[in-house]
Amino acid sequence: MLKTILVIVASLLGIGFAACNTSVNNSMDDTNAEVVTTAPVKAITYEDISPEEAKYRLENEEGVVLLDVRTPEEYSVAHIPNSLLIPLDSIEREAEMRITDKDVPIFVYCRSGRRSIEVSVALIRLGYTQVYNLGGINDWPYEIVTK
Repeated sequence: MLKTILVIVASLLGIGFAACNTSVNNSMDDTNAEVVTTAPVKAITYEDISPEEAKYRLENEEGVVLLDVRTPEEYSVAHIPNSLLIPLDSIEREAEMRITDKDVPIFVYCRSGRRSIEVSVALIRLGYTQVYNLGGINDWPYEIVTK
């Protein structure tokens, strides 16, 4: 639902900016009239990704970041192998230092899916272009590292 609202708002903003960027040079001589228009900008938003697709891509693509946004305590109890921990409350401070390539695919997960949505939106705001909401570790049917 939030994703749909973000896409609608971004589309409306793009249309509004396109309308504002249209300029006409109104000189008295029509031969000098010039119309400049710009196309609406495509909004960048996160996408949902299934555990099956995420697992396949993690096994077959290089450079994918699997991002756990839970607390350090939750991570120490159980986490998906090879995941990077950046808790929700420090994502704004740490993301750009720890994930320097803003075009790398990032699969975000938490416990149940609420925090992963929040972080996905934050990453898009920070300029990351390939953000995928994996949801919660509770829905991950594959290997998990436990204490």
